[in-house]
Amino acid sequence: MAEMTIRAATPADFALIHKELQDVILTSPFYNDRFKQHEAGRLTMGFLRNLHAIDPWHIMIMCADGIPGGAIISDPELGSVFRLWSWVFPSHRQTKLGMFGMRAFDDHFDNGRFHKAFTFVRPENEVARMLLRRYGYAETALLKQHIFGQDYLLIEKFYNRQDDLPYDTGYVGRFGRLKRQISGLISR
Repeated sequence: MAEMTIRAATPADFALIHKELQDVILTSPFYNDRFKQHEAGRLTMGFLRNLHAIDPWHIMIMCADGIPGGAIISDPELGSVFRLWSWVFPSHRQTKLGMFGMRAFDDHFDNGRFHKAFTFVRPENEVARMLLRRYGYAETALLKQHIFGQDYLLIEKFYNRQDDLPYDTGYVGRFGRLKRQISGLISR
């Protein structure tokens, strides 16, 4: 059986993650063409760099015997952590990386900094729903016509936030680019 590990992404991983992310977005049977177009355009290399600047662990790499075989992309949002995308690469679909990644994500982010983890899942995606339920996530709302006319389930798992810890700001986009540029200038 393969040894499974998880690690934070490094800039050297961005090309692989971006390629695999674009593939999973564009080939998923659960999303309409408008959503796929939007997500593929939004989740750019710049987006990944900005997430990495917030916290490298927002791009988790799941490995089997040291070889990247899946990823989890998350984003801090107002005291919660949003699981944007979680998937196993086609080359590793016959492994247990998906289940391993579910546990590892919660082990890492249920660290006192967040009230909860949450994600959106299409109601038809039974595999994702089953995995999330298995690891303690609850379907809390059906969001009718929520994204480009499609229904989504809001699925959450509550964590144990400590009030004395600061909130992650989660700025991605113009603020994230500016923060990264300033940080780069200061570190020179």
